[in-house]
Amino acid sequence: MAADSDCVFCKIVQRKLPASLVAEDPVALAFLDIRPINPGHTLVIPKAHASRLEDLSPASGGRLFEMAQAVASGLRRSGMPCEGVNIHLADGEAAGQEVFHAHLHVFPRHRGDGVGLRFGPGYGHVPARDELDAIAARIRGALSSGPSA
Repeated sequence: MAADSDCVFCKIVQRKLPASLVAEDPVALAFLDIRPINPGHTLVIPKAHASRLEDLSPASGGRLFEMAQAVASGLRRSGMPCEGVNIHLADGEAAGQEVFHAHLHVFPRHRGDGVGLRFGPGYGHVPARDELDAIAARIRGALSSGPSA
């Protein structure tokens, strides 16, 4: 299994650093976040190092979401405050990624928890269909050209 010797999550997979484990299988590992948004905030990671979402194989990426789904179900049945669940992935520094090993945040939500999303000033603007179509065409073209650098 590929690992990055400087990666804190790889060290957790190798049991060189402690973690409060929630779930594990041959492909993925889930453990509690040490800076939780709410109690039960869990990180789901691939065991093999992958810095970004696009570095994951489709099978590994799918397994992360399957484990996140199971964790979300466990959170709801745990008895902890959990009226809903958010799943978040930050891919790249500009998106807020702090540990450059792909991972999903799965965290319980409840009314009054003070957590929310903040949207930029352009949110709510509905672009013209031709603008949306042009953007979709650029993305489709990039999909066929393979991973970006």
